[in-house]
Amino acid sequence: QLQLVESGGGLVQPGGSLRLSCAASGFALDNYAIGWFRQAPGKEREGVSCISVSTGRTYYRDSVKGRFTMSRDSAKNTVYLQMNNLKPDDTAVYYCAATGPVRYYYCSGYLRDVNYWGQGTQVTVSS
Repeated sequence: QLQLVESGGGLVQPGGSLRLSCAASGFALDNYAIGWFRQAPGKEREGVSCISVSTGRTYYRDSVKGRFTMSRDSAKNTVYLQMNNLKPDDTAVYYCAATGPVRYYYCSGYLRDVNYWGQGTQVTVSS
C-alpha cells in the first residue's frame, strides 16, 4: 500500500521549534517532488514549501522563508520540515504531499498534480 505518514507535530510556544517528518511506504520518495501544505481552522489549505526532484531545490512561501527548511533523507525514505521561530499564525494541520514518479520536477512554486497526501499532523503555537 502506497502512503505518506506525517509525524512530529505538537504544541510549542512562540519562538520554539518543531521538525515534521513525512515518511513514505510502498514507494521511493527520491523519485517524487514533495510539498508541505497547511490548513488552519476556518481557512483554505495553503502551500508551505516544495522540494524538487533531482536538484533538491526548495521553494517556500514568503511568510516562512528563513524559518522553515525542507530536506530529504534518502536512506530513511523521509522528508523533513524543520520549523524554527514558530509563530501563532503557523498553527494549522500540516500535510505532506507527493507528485511523481518523475525524473525531473522543479519547484518554482507550490507542489502541483499531487498523487499522494498524508493524513496530516497538528501544529499548535501558543503560550
